[in-house]
Amino acid sequence: MKHSEEKYADPPYPRDRRGRPDRFYRTLDRLVPALERLSAMIGPASDPTPVDRDLAVRVSRIDRPADGVAALTLEAAGGTPLPTWQPGCHVDVVLPSGLVRQYSLCGDPGDRARYRIAVRRIPGGRGSGEVHGLAEGARLTLRGPRNAFPFPRFERYLFVAGGIGITPILPMVRAAGRLGADFRLVYTGRSRASMPFLDEVAAVPAAGGGPGPRIEIRPDDEFGPPAAEDLVAGIAPGTAVYVCGPPPLIEGVRGALPDLPGLPLFWERFSPPPITDGAAFEVELARSGQVLRVPADRTALDVIAEVRPETPYSCRQGFCGTCRVRLLSGEADHRDRPTGGSSRREEIAICVSRSGGGRLRLDM
Repeated sequence: MKHSEEKYADPPYPRDRRGRPDRFYRTLDRLVPALERLSAMIGPASDPTPVDRDLAVRVSRIDRPADGVAALTLEAAGGTPLPTWQPGCHVDVVLPSGLVRQYSLCGDPGDRARYRIAVRRIPGGRGSGEVHGLAEGARLTLRGPRNAFPFPRFERYLFVAGGIGITPILPMVRAAGRLGADFRLVYTGRSRASMPFLDEVAAVPAAGGGPGPRIEIRPDDEFGPPAAEDLVAGIAPGTAVYVCGPPPLIEGVRGALPDLPGLPLFWERFSPPPITDGAAFEVELARSGQVLRVPADRTALDVIAEVRPETPYSCRQGFCGTCRVRLLSGEADHRDRPTGGSSRREEIAICVSRSGGGRLRLDM
């Protein structure tokens, strides 16, 4: 953040009893720059110590809040307080096999003794299958928390959650209730049996001390699949819209929002985004010289992982950076979300980015 600079004829030192600038502070003001110059000449006493960002945890409890869903309570292996987090945060979970997967934190941000994540088992899913095979007492490594789904303060909110998409939304709804904000939550799913944390959703405090929270539970087997227009019906300007769930739900809400001012939209998906405007291209794996063709309807990560199953990846949405590789040559069509670090001329996120024309040569 930049601050405006003002020039003072007389620096704003504390004053003595006679209203004159205090001599001690004036002397200190002259001494500090001299010490800074001396420190720069001497240099640092030692090289900086690398920060270990891996957090060892153990699974202290496993619950089954819905069909095919496992909720894991995680505590620090050493019993120390866990890092703080805000609604919308997720952690990278390093599983015993070495797989890295990202899961939203869905517990209480004020409870630093434990985290909670919830994972729906996906048929054929390596990560979800491994999570569901864990037992209480299992040791895991976490990285984070990090936030790619921010929750700033707004006057009004519309929350739309589909199935396991309730996990990042639940802490937000609780926070909105505590803040007394005007909010509405629409929670959809195939059936009540498949929708986790229904009891916790029902216990969210009333908004603004009113008659009760504006919460709608809409299982498809009772109400039919919801129309996106119904989900956003009656939305007022100045409402922040949060949606998390299957891609059709997210795209439906995005397309149905009316053209009104002040409707900020935030979304998070649990599956890769659809490929739009895709064109076939080639990638060359420089270390082996192997050239692979990437079809218009597939990602570079999909194709590379077929020949190199050990290729690391996590979110598959272009923001976590796990799949970034060095780009040796070629013009990239970057479709990831910039998160700082290396220049985009040097790296490419192979889970979403494509070629901007011609072959891409990768350092792998």
